[in-house]
Amino acid sequence: MLKTLTLAVATTAALAASNAVAAPRVERVTFSSHGEQLVGELYLPEDLDEAKPRPALVVTGAWMTVKEQMPARYAREMADRGFVALTFDFRGWGESGGLRRQYEDPRAKIADIEAAVAYLSRRPEADQDRIGGLGICASSGYMVTAAAENAAIKSVALVAPWLQDAEVVEQAYGGRHGVARLEAVGDAAEAEYRRTGKQAFLPAASLTDERAVMFKVPYYTEPDRGMIPAWRNEADPAFWRGWLTFDAIQAAPRLHQPFLMVHSEAAAIPQGAHKFYTRLTSSKRELWLDNVTQFDFYDRAAPVKAASDTVAAHFRATLGSAGEAGQ
Repeated sequence: MLKTLTLAVATTAALAASNAVAAPRVERVTFSSHGEQLVGELYLPEDLDEAKPRPALVVTGAWMTVKEQMPARYAREMADRGFVALTFDFRGWGESGGLRRQYEDPRAKIADIEAAVAYLSRRPEADQDRIGGLGICASSGYMVTAAAENAAIKSVALVAPWLQDAEVVEQAYGGRHGVARLEAVGDAAEAEYRRTGKQAFLPAASLTDERAVMFKVPYYTEPDRGMIPAWRNEADPAFWRGWLTFDAIQAAPRLHQPFLMVHSEAAAIPQGAHKFYTRLTSSKRELWLDNVTQFDFYDRAAPVKAASDTVAAHFRATLGSAGEAGQ
C-alpha cells in the first residue's frame, strides 16, 4: 500500500532551527548544452573519498531563478547528507551563456537538465549509475519530463512542485480569458523581438509595479531572501505562450523512476501535484507538510530541513548511500 505521510510544522520557534551545517567544499564548474556554456556549482560532502564515487544529484529551482537561490540551499543540504549535488544556471540565466536572456523556455531547460546529468556522470566523485534529480517549484515539471525521456536519471524527488496541464493553467491564471490575455502579451513581445532582435523586459517581481510577472510576492522582493545580487529582476514576457502550453502532468504515466514529492496544501497549485501523483505508475511516496507556503519551502529552516531529510531518505533508499556499490 502506498503511504502518505503528514508532518505538522507547528511553531515559529521551529522555523529558526536546523541541524544542517555548511557544506565544506563548493567547486565552480562549466559544461555545455547545445553549444552554450553553462556555469554550475558542485557541492561535495565533507567526508568525500574520490576513490569511492557517491550517489549524485542535479538540483534545480523555481522559474526565473539562478543557482544561488533555492537550488544552492537544497544542494548544500544534500551535500550535508552525503550526496554530491550539482546546481547550475540554465541557458540565458545567471552566469551561463545564451543570447536570449531572462526567457523562460521549458524545452530548453529540459535539455539543459539532461546536459547537467551527462556532465555529472563524467565526474569522478559521482557514480554514473546512481544519479538522481531534485526539482523545486517550476523546474519540477522540467525534471520529471527530463526523467521520463532519459534513463540516466535513476530516481526523482520534487519539493513544492508546480505541475500543470491545460486545466491547471486555467485554474491558476484566471480561466480561459486570463490565459488568453497573457498569451496575447507574450505573442506581442515575441513579434517585436522577431522584428527588431531586441528583448523588451518586465520586472520579474515587484511590490509596486503591476506589470511584474510576480506582483506582490515575498522572497523575490526581500533582500535577505531571494533578492540577491546574482539574480537579475527582469523577465522577457515573450515566454508566456511556451510556459502556459507546457504540460508537465503528461510525464507522469511515462515516469519509470522511483518518485518522491514533498508539498503542502498551503503552497502553490496543490491540485496539480495531486493530479500528477494519481497518474504515476512507478514506485511513489509523498509527504504533505501542514501550513507551509511555497516561498517558505525555498529558505525557511524547518520546512527546508523536513523536506531535505525526507528527500535524502528517498535517495538513500533508491540510489544507495556513500560507499555502497551501484545498483
